[in-house]
Amino acid sequence: MAKIRVYHNPGCGTSRGVLEILRERGVAVDVVEYLKQPLGRDELEAIVAAIDVEPAELVRKDPRFKELGLDAADYTTPATVVALLLEHPALMQRPVAVKGKVTILARPKEKIESLL
Repeated sequence: MAKIRVYHNPGCGTSRGVLEILRERGVAVDVVEYLKQPLGRDELEAIVAAIDVEPAELVRKDPRFKELGLDAADYTTPATVVALLLEHPALMQRPVAVKGKVTILARPKEKIESLL
């Protein structure tokens, strides 16, 4: 089975749950802690272009989003989502998983099964 890359935040229960499922299945995993290793423009653009959801779904509309005074309507296109995530990587929804040419937002964690 091909290695799966997981863009992971260890503070996220769903993200930890995805890694647990993959490890239980013996799947080789390349873990990218994107808050420690912020993603560059090219990598973010590739994720946004390949993800199985609309670009806006990659943006967390959590308390931090509100603290920044952001409006969800302003972050719906690939370009605006990439620009936002470059400036505020913590607003990236997680976990994102990539296997070959398939990229998914693995929420809920059971969605990772689609890559196995």
